[in-house]
Amino acid sequence: MLREKIAANLEEAFSKYGFAQPSVAQLKSACNVSLRTLYKHYPSKEAMIIAALEYRHKKYIAFLLSESHSTGIDSVLHIFEKLNQWMAEFAPNGCLSLNAIAAFPEDIGMKETVRRHKEEVHDLLKQLSQREDLSTELFLLHESVSSVWPIMGKASVTSAQKIIKQLWSAQSHV
Repeated sequence: MLREKIAANLEEAFSKYGFAQPSVAQLKSACNVSLRTLYKHYPSKEAMIIAALEYRHKKYIAFLLSESHSTGIDSVLHIFEKLNQWMAEFAPNGCLSLNAIAAFPEDIGMKETVRRHKEEVHDLLKQLSQREDLSTELFLLHESVSSVWPIMGKASVTSAQKIIKQLWSAQSHV
C-alpha cells in the first residue's frame, strides 16, 4: 500500500516537474516519506521513474475505459475524447512515457516499461475498435495526439477523429 502511494506521488511529481528538475530530496518531500523509506522501495531515481510510469499506465488505462461500454467506431471516438481530457488534466506537457525515454535514452528498464505501456494501448485500441486492420493507424493517431497536444490542444483530437471517420469509411468500402 505504501509502495503504491509513493509511486502515485512520484507520478504526480514527475508529471508536474519533469525528470531533470526534481532532486531525490524534493521527491522524498513530494512523497511525504523519509529518504530511507523512499530508497527502500525505489533504490534509484530511474527506479522511481519506472514506478511512476507503471502507476501512470494503470491510471491511464482505467481512465480510458471509464464511461466506455461499446465497441467499434463510437468506442474509438470516445477514447480520443478521453485522451483529450487526459492531456488537459494530467499531461499538459505531453506524454510522460515519451518524455522519460527522451530524458533517459539508454535506460533499458525504462524503454521496456514504455514499450509495454504502448503495446497495451495499441492492443486496447485493437480490441475496442474490433478493427485489427486499422489498429496500427489508430495507435499512430493516438500517439500523434499525445505528442502534439501541448501545442495544438483539442484541435489535434478533432483532426484525429476526422481521420478516424475517413479511415473507417474507406476501409468499410473495400
